[in-house]
Amino acid sequence: MLNLPTRPPDLRVRLTGFFIGASGMFAAMYSTQAILPEIGKTFLVSPSRAGLTISAAVLALSAAAWLWGPFSDRFGRRRSMVLASALLVVPSIGVALAPSFPLLLLARSLQGLCMPGLLTVGLPYVIEVSPESGGKAMGTYVTALVFGGLIGRLGVGLLASAVGWRWAVGSLVPLPLAGAILLAATLPQTPPAAHTPRRLEAIREQLNNGQLLLASCVACALFFNFVGVFSYVVFRLQARPFGLGTGTGSLIFVLWLLGTAGPAIGRLVDRFGWQRLAAVSLAVASSGLLITLPNRLPTVVLGLALMTLAMFTGLTAAQLGVARSTTRDRGTASAIYISLYYAAGALGGYLPGLAWQAWRWEGVVLSGLGALGAASLAVAAAWRKPR
Repeated sequence: MLNLPTRPPDLRVRLTGFFIGASGMFAAMYSTQAILPEIGKTFLVSPSRAGLTISAAVLALSAAAWLWGPFSDRFGRRRSMVLASALLVVPSIGVALAPSFPLLLLARSLQGLCMPGLLTVGLPYVIEVSPESGGKAMGTYVTALVFGGLIGRLGVGLLASAVGWRWAVGSLVPLPLAGAILLAATLPQTPPAAHTPRRLEAIREQLNNGQLLLASCVACALFFNFVGVFSYVVFRLQARPFGLGTGTGSLIFVLWLLGTAGPAIGRLVDRFGWQRLAAVSLAVASSGLLITLPNRLPTVVLGLALMTLAMFTGLTAAQLGVARSTTRDRGTASAIYISLYYAAGALGGYLPGLAWQAWRWEGVVLSGLGALGAASLAVAAAWRKPR
């Protein structure tokens, strides 16, 4: 998957396990997003409460990132990713079998506790295993996450319309198991990571890392908007005047295929700089939000397409900004970024739901514009500072 001329010829094959593992982890993360209405009907909960199935996973992920990041600095990226993928199997079964809504949230939280072991660690791993690839390597990693998102959203949505949501989410269980096996068998080892012996000192140093914090701010705003929009657009598409079913409405996640432009986006980041691409992404995402306001399916699809393209462009740029913001304690830096990023995603799974209940789609748009506007101001302020 990566064009790495200075590496052994079989590196692309050996990295396949890593990308499959990342895809499986990401598929589990948002496996409930396309089926929120069905979960609400099963457990008799409101849209905002159904959205907690997303928030529970990402909040747990955000907290556990502080464990997995430093763990990988000390004990190795490979060991962390294999362990995390294997641990994810049991709570994934629990999601499919949960007899009550609280137990469903518990299973989702346990899934979230496992996920940083691959998602947090994957960010520094990509740079360390292929440092000469830069943006293209990060873009390929993001593309792998895109495919996982398509499986978790589109695949689950279509399957749920045929066999029910429990069987649909249960069908994802083999993915982390296969990921653990492939990671253990094929994952290339990276050189020992440079890290500060004292963990608090490492955290304090990274919290003063301006580039890390700015890149995190951009990614958080894009992610908050993205999660909110794609979580509650399914409610909009099932209501009047659209009246689409679960399977048909989930086809909107086909737009995620725009994320396959990841390697090309990575090359643009290398050429123009991550900060410029981040600013463009924020502007495009805001424009896409406004375009979705009319109750016309073509404008809704166009607006969502622009937001999707902006999301994956901005995410590739921000993650490269994070990875290049430091040469040591990269696991700790990644933990800070991931914890902030998924905390924003957790809020994106809940707060726009309250806005939807109060003001329908206009409320979702307003919440997204607020987050994107705040990040745009941060980028503008950083741009004016002397370099």
